[in-house]
Amino acid sequence: MFGYYFDLALRSFRRNKVLTALMVLAIALGIGASMTTLTVFHVLSGDPLPGKSHTVFYPQIEPRSMGGFVPGEEPSEQWTRFDAEALLRDAKGDRQAMMSGGAVAVEPQIEGLAPFYADARYTSADFFPMFELPFAHGKGWGAAEDSASARVAVISAALNEKLFGGGDSVGRTIQLDQQTFQVIGVLDEWRPTPRFYDLTNTRYGEVEQVFLPFSTSRALELGTSGNMNCWEPVGDAGDDGGNYSINAPCAWIQYWVELDSPEKVDAYERYLVNYSDQQRAAGRFERPTNVRLRDVMGWLDYNGAVPGDVRLQVWLAMGFLLVCLVNTVGLLLAKFLRRSTEIGVRRALGASRRAIFAQCLVEAGTIGLAGGVLGLGLALLGLWGVRQQPTGYAELAQLDAGMLLLTFVIAVVASLLAGMLPAWRACQITPAIQLKSQ
Repeated sequence: MFGYYFDLALRSFRRNKVLTALMVLAIALGIGASMTTLTVFHVLSGDPLPGKSHTVFYPQIEPRSMGGFVPGEEPSEQWTRFDAEALLRDAKGDRQAMMSGGAVAVEPQIEGLAPFYADARYTSADFFPMFELPFAHGKGWGAAEDSASARVAVISAALNEKLFGGGDSVGRTIQLDQQTFQVIGVLDEWRPTPRFYDLTNTRYGEVEQVFLPFSTSRALELGTSGNMNCWEPVGDAGDDGGNYSINAPCAWIQYWVELDSPEKVDAYERYLVNYSDQQRAAGRFERPTNVRLRDVMGWLDYNGAVPGDVRLQVWLAMGFLLVCLVNTVGLLLAKFLRRSTEIGVRRALGASRRAIFAQCLVEAGTIGLAGGVLGLGLALLGLWGVRQQPTGYAELAQLDAGMLLLTFVIAVVASLLAGMLPAWRACQITPAIQLKSQ
């Protein structure tokens, strides 16, 4: 029966080529615009730690002085070195990691390859299991290496390819900032989107190429990258180590903790409150106790990881698709009502209203399918344009299998919805009136 309706639809298209082309184009434009923006939104709003994002949290406390205090405002988004190291020692979570971004000069031992800078991540041992980093070779370091400020490194797959030809380089050495480090692990491909663990640096770029113990980075005074907020002159802290010293009144470190049950989350919040109260009693903290504990997705939402203009573009694209559908409804209605005589004759010859309704829906669905194919091409063209933009997420904007299927589903469903009213009006045509008029 479907084949019969489909054959009638093809005959109808051939009789009304211009009208059919207009409807296909209207559907295609709406689908192309909406799928382009939906794909970009899908890339930016995805879960960067699937299956585990609800158990990994970013805690916040308030270490700043009373200068510029505003009641009810959010606490500091980063940590002082003193507080981060104190929480790391207390180890109240299942896992915890402190970290900061940086850059190191790599001195290749390969003839013809000049020294270059590589992005680095200075962190602690739990970083690797907490964020489930995949390893191609070796593994991360442990607490002993953290305590000893060991000269060990984990490198990315890209850096391993560049320096060692992509083989198993565990045990080999690399020169970083004129210091010798032993490679103990090589990562497999890993690119969380967005880079949730440090939103102060590039949010949608590549991950760092070198991972070093945080303690080692401070022992060697390696350069850092990212934001730093100091609320007092460093000299007032009585420390000669500058902004990065243990007692400096500066927040520049990210801190994450893993808690695998609601009970542990509640207990950790109480721990943060108690810690803040103790530090205020000791004279370090001045502002009232103010703590937060957000999971990965909550932290991304708080930081506005999805740009507001992308959300606006999604709504505008959906509105454009709606306009295209309204136009398609009008074109289908005009097309079906122009065939009133033909439909009246078919009804007089015994065709039921259900059959007329089904035939019209098959025509609408076929138009939607054709519009989906053309819309897919327009979406791919739009995403190609997005990938030419100088944004960190641009290269990730591409249709995967799920979005490809969604394109056709939206096209067909949208066209069927657009065809409901015209199909219903067509099946209401009275045979007697049409025959009498002839």
